[in-house]
Amino acid sequence: MKFTAPLVGGRLEKRYKRFLADVVLEDGSAVTAHCANPGSMLGLKEPGSRVWLSLSDNPKRKLKYSWEVIEADGALVGINTAHPNKLVEEALEAGRIDGLSGFASLRREVKYGKNSRIDILLESDAGAKTYVEVKNVHLMRQPGLAEFPDSVTARGAKHLGELADMVADGHRAAMVFLVQRPDCDRLSLAGDIDPTYAAAFAAARAAGVETYAIGCDVRLDGIDAIRPVTLEIA
Repeated sequence: MKFTAPLVGGRLEKRYKRFLADVVLEDGSAVTAHCANPGSMLGLKEPGSRVWLSLSDNPKRKLKYSWEVIEADGALVGINTAHPNKLVEEALEAGRIDGLSGFASLRREVKYGKNSRIDILLESDAGAKTYVEVKNVHLMRQPGLAEFPDSVTARGAKHLGELADMVADGHRAAMVFLVQRPDCDRLSLAGDIDPTYAAAFAAARAAGVETYAIGCDVRLDGIDAIRPVTLEIA
Protein backbone atom coordinates (compact mmCIF):
# COMPACT_ATOMS: atom_id res chain seq x y z
CA MET A 1 0.00 0.00 0.00
CA LYS A 2 1.45 3.31 -1.11
CA PHE A 3 0.57 6.64 0.42
CA THR A 4 -0.95 8.86 -2.26
CA ALA A 5 1.32 11.80 -1.41
CA PRO A 6 4.43 12.41 0.71
CA LEU A 7 3.72 12.41 4.44
CA VAL A 8 4.20 15.56 6.51
CA GLY A 9 6.47 15.28 9.56
CA GLY A 10 6.07 16.85 12.96
CA ARG A 11 6.06 16.33 16.73
CA LEU A 12 3.12 15.03 18.71
CA GLU A 13 1.78 17.39 21.38
CA LYS A 14 -1.09 15.21 22.59
CA ARG A 15 -3.68 12.68 21.55
CA TYR A 16 -7.10 13.27 23.08
CA LYS A 17 -10.78 12.39 22.72
CA ARG A 18 -9.49 9.21 21.03
CA PHE A 19 -9.77 10.61 17.51
CA LEU A 20 -7.84 13.88 17.77
CA ALA A 21 -4.12 14.63 17.87
CA ASP A 22 -2.38 17.99 18.14
CA VAL A 23 0.86 18.10 16.15
CA VAL A 24 3.50 20.78 15.59
CA LEU A 25 4.72 20.42 12.02
CA GLU A 26 8.33 20.77 10.97
CA ASP A 27 7.65 24.32 9.74
CA GLY A 28 6.48 25.29 13.24
CA SER A 29 2.76 25.44 12.47
CA ALA A 30 0.28 23.66 14.76
CA VAL A 31 -2.47 21.45 13.39
CA THR A 32 -5.11 19.08 14.72
CA ALA A 33 -5.08 15.74 12.92
CA HIS A 34 -7.64 12.96 12.77
CA CYS A 35 -6.50 9.85 14.66
CA ALA A 36 -8.24 6.86 13.09
CA ASN A 37 -7.56 4.55 16.02
CA PRO A 38 -10.12 3.67 18.69
CA GLY A 39 -7.67 1.82 20.96
CA SER A 40 -5.66 3.08 23.90
CA MET A 41 -2.47 3.34 21.78
CA LEU A 42 -0.48 2.30 24.81
CA GLY A 43 3.16 3.30 24.28
CA LEU A 44 2.38 5.19 21.08
CA LYS A 45 1.20 8.62 22.23
CA GLU A 46 4.14 10.11 24.10
CA PRO A 47 4.31 13.92 23.71
CA GLY A 48 7.32 14.95 21.65
CA SER A 49 7.34 11.78 19.54
CA ARG A 50 8.10 12.14 15.85
CA VAL A 51 4.96 11.56 13.80
CA TRP A 52 3.95 11.74 10.16
CA LEU A 53 0.62 12.85 8.75
CA SER A 54 -1.15 12.50 5.43
CA LEU A 55 -2.84 15.54 3.91
CA SER A 56 -6.24 15.19 2.25
CA ASP A 57 -7.29 17.29 -0.72
CA ASN A 58 -10.97 16.70 0.05
CA PRO A 59 -12.48 20.18 0.62
CA LYS A 60 -15.35 18.68 2.65
CA ARG A 61 -13.10 17.27 5.36
CA LYS A 62 -13.09 19.21 8.61
CA LEU A 63 -9.64 17.87 9.57
CA LYS A 64 -7.36 17.81 6.55
CA TYR A 65 -4.55 15.88 8.23
CA SER A 66 -4.62 12.21 9.29
CA TRP A 67 -2.08 10.68 11.65
CA GLU A 68 -0.39 7.74 9.90
CA VAL A 69 2.97 6.85 11.49
CA ILE A 70 4.86 7.35 14.75
CA GLU A 71 8.47 6.61 15.65
CA ALA A 72 8.52 4.43 18.77
CA ASP A 73 11.18 2.15 20.23
CA GLY A 74 13.43 3.09 17.32
CA ALA A 75 10.96 1.85 14.68
CA LEU A 76 8.29 3.32 12.45
CA VAL A 77 4.85 2.14 13.57
CA GLY A 78 1.62 2.47 11.60
CA ILE A 79 -1.28 3.62 13.78
CA ASN A 80 -4.07 4.18 11.25
CA THR A 81 -6.63 1.40 11.74
CA ALA A 82 -8.32 2.27 8.44
CA HIS A 83 -5.51 0.46 6.57
CA PRO A 84 -5.34 -3.16 7.90
CA ASN A 85 -8.13 -4.59 5.72
CA LYS A 86 -6.46 -3.25 2.59
CA LEU A 87 -3.05 -4.49 3.73
CA VAL A 88 -4.36 -7.99 4.43
CA GLU A 89 -6.20 -8.00 1.11
CA GLU A 90 -2.94 -7.22 -0.68
CA ALA A 91 -1.12 -9.94 1.29
CA LEU A 92 -3.81 -12.51 0.44
CA GLU A 93 -3.72 -11.67 -3.25
CA ALA A 94 0.08 -11.97 -3.20
CA GLY A 95 -0.11 -15.37 -1.48
CA ARG A 96 1.74 -14.22 1.64
CA ILE A 97 -0.54 -15.87 4.21
CA ASP A 98 0.01 -19.62 4.19
CA GLY A 99 -3.26 -21.44 4.67
CA LEU A 100 -5.40 -18.73 3.09
CA SER A 101 -4.76 -19.26 -0.59
CA GLY A 102 -6.40 -20.78 -3.63
CA PHE A 103 -9.52 -18.62 -3.49
CA ALA A 104 -11.33 -17.52 -6.65
CA SER A 105 -12.84 -14.31 -5.35
CA LEU A 106 -12.34 -11.83 -2.53
CA ARG A 107 -14.96 -9.41 -1.23
CA ARG A 108 -14.80 -6.92 1.61
CA GLU A 109 -17.41 -5.74 4.11
CA VAL A 110 -19.95 -8.50 3.42
CA LYS A 111 -22.96 -8.75 5.75
CA TYR A 112 -23.04 -11.82 8.01
CA GLY A 113 -23.83 -12.87 11.56
CA LYS A 114 -25.93 -10.61 13.78
CA ASN A 115 -25.92 -7.20 12.11
CA SER A 116 -22.19 -7.48 11.34
CA ARG A 117 -19.96 -7.27 8.30
CA ILE A 118 -17.04 -9.60 7.74
CA ASP A 119 -13.82 -7.80 6.82
CA ILE A 120 -12.96 -10.19 3.98
CA LEU A 121 -14.93 -13.05 2.44
CA LEU A 122 -12.98 -15.55 0.34
CA GLU A 123 -14.79 -17.95 -2.00
CA SER A 124 -13.53 -20.89 -4.02
CA ASP A 125 -14.64 -21.85 -7.53
CA ALA A 126 -16.93 -24.43 -5.91
CA GLY A 127 -18.50 -21.77 -3.66
CA ALA A 128 -16.78 -22.73 -0.40
CA LYS A 129 -16.55 -19.70 1.86
CA THR A 130 -13.85 -18.54 4.26
CA TYR A 131 -14.79 -15.69 6.62
CA VAL A 132 -11.76 -13.55 7.53
CA GLU A 133 -11.74 -11.04 10.38
CA VAL A 134 -8.78 -8.62 10.57
CA LYS A 135 -7.42 -7.05 13.75
CA ASN A 136 -4.81 -4.31 13.88
CA VAL A 137 -1.90 -4.81 16.30
CA HIS A 138 0.72 -2.29 17.40
CA LEU A 139 1.19 -2.84 21.13
CA MET A 140 4.70 -3.94 22.20
CA ARG A 141 5.55 -4.17 25.90
CA GLN A 142 8.40 -6.67 25.51
CA PRO A 143 11.00 -6.43 22.73
CA GLY A 144 9.91 -8.39 19.70
CA LEU A 145 6.52 -9.41 21.14
CA ALA A 146 3.35 -7.82 19.75
CA GLU A 147 0.19 -8.06 21.85
CA PHE A 148 -3.53 -7.72 21.20
CA PRO A 149 -5.66 -5.98 22.33
CA ASP A 150 -4.35 -2.70 23.79
CA SER A 151 -7.73 -1.97 25.44
CA VAL A 152 -10.95 -3.78 26.28
CA THR A 153 -12.77 -4.76 23.08
CA ALA A 154 -16.26 -6.15 23.52
CA ARG A 155 -16.70 -5.81 19.76
CA GLY A 156 -13.67 -8.03 19.19
CA ALA A 157 -15.09 -10.73 21.44
CA LYS A 158 -18.39 -10.55 19.56
CA HIS A 159 -16.58 -11.07 16.26
CA LEU A 160 -14.90 -14.19 17.60
CA GLY A 161 -18.25 -15.66 18.52
CA GLU A 162 -19.63 -14.92 15.07
CA LEU A 163 -16.63 -16.57 13.41
CA ALA A 164 -17.26 -19.67 15.52
CA ASP A 165 -20.88 -19.62 14.34
CA MET A 166 -19.67 -19.68 10.73
CA VAL A 167 -17.57 -22.77 11.45
CA ALA A 168 -20.61 -24.42 13.06
CA ASP A 169 -22.51 -23.70 9.84
CA GLY A 170 -19.92 -25.61 7.83
CA HIS A 171 -17.68 -22.79 6.60
CA ARG A 172 -14.06 -21.87 7.30
CA ALA A 173 -13.35 -18.86 9.47
CA ALA A 174 -10.08 -17.14 10.28
CA MET A 175 -8.73 -14.34 12.45
CA VAL A 176 -5.79 -12.46 10.92
CA PHE A 177 -3.72 -10.22 13.17
CA LEU A 178 -2.01 -7.46 11.19
CA VAL A 179 1.07 -6.18 13.07
CA GLN A 180 1.76 -2.63 11.90
CA ARG A 181 5.32 -2.52 13.14
CA PRO A 182 8.54 -4.10 11.83
CA ASP A 183 10.17 -4.88 15.19
CA CYS A 184 7.94 -7.79 16.28
CA ASP A 185 8.25 -11.38 15.10
CA ARG A 186 5.96 -12.91 17.75
CA LEU A 187 2.40 -12.21 18.87
CA SER A 188 0.51 -13.03 22.04
CA LEU A 189 -2.77 -12.04 23.68
CA ALA A 190 -2.80 -9.31 26.32
CA GLY A 191 -5.00 -11.25 28.70
CA ASP A 192 -4.23 -8.87 31.55
CA ILE A 193 -5.77 -6.02 29.54
CA ASP A 194 -8.88 -7.89 28.37
CA PRO A 195 -9.39 -11.35 29.93
CA THR A 196 -12.84 -11.59 28.34
CA TYR A 197 -11.33 -11.33 24.87
CA ALA A 198 -8.70 -13.94 25.76
CA ALA A 199 -11.43 -16.33 26.88
CA ALA A 200 -13.47 -15.68 23.73
CA PHE A 201 -10.37 -16.29 21.62
CA ALA A 202 -9.72 -19.64 23.32
CA ALA A 203 -13.33 -20.67 22.76
CA ALA A 204 -13.20 -19.65 19.09
CA ARG A 205 -10.02 -21.64 18.44
CA ALA A 206 -11.54 -24.66 20.16
CA ALA A 207 -14.54 -24.28 17.85
CA GLY A 208 -12.28 -24.42 14.77
CA VAL A 209 -11.56 -20.76 14.01
CA GLU A 210 -8.14 -20.50 12.36
CA THR A 211 -5.60 -17.88 13.42
CA TYR A 212 -2.85 -16.16 11.47
CA ALA A 213 -0.52 -13.22 12.01
CA ILE A 214 1.47 -11.17 9.51
CA GLY A 215 3.87 -8.30 10.13
CA CYS A 216 4.44 -5.10 8.20
CA ASP A 217 7.27 -3.17 6.65
CA VAL A 218 6.40 0.42 7.61
CA ARG A 219 7.96 3.20 5.53
CA LEU A 220 7.18 6.84 4.93
CA ASP A 221 6.08 6.10 1.37
CA GLY A 222 3.86 3.14 2.23
CA ILE A 223 3.14 0.02 4.28
CA ASP A 224 3.25 -3.61 3.19
CA ALA A 225 2.27 -6.80 5.03
CA ILE A 226 5.11 -9.13 4.14
CA ARG A 227 6.42 -11.11 7.16
CA PRO A 228 4.99 -14.12 8.98
CA VAL A 229 4.62 -13.53 12.73
CA THR A 230 4.68 -16.46 15.14
CA LEU A 231 1.62 -16.87 17.36
CA GLU A 232 2.60 -17.56 20.96
CA ILE A 233 -0.85 -18.40 22.28
CA ALA A 234 -1.50 -21.40 24.50
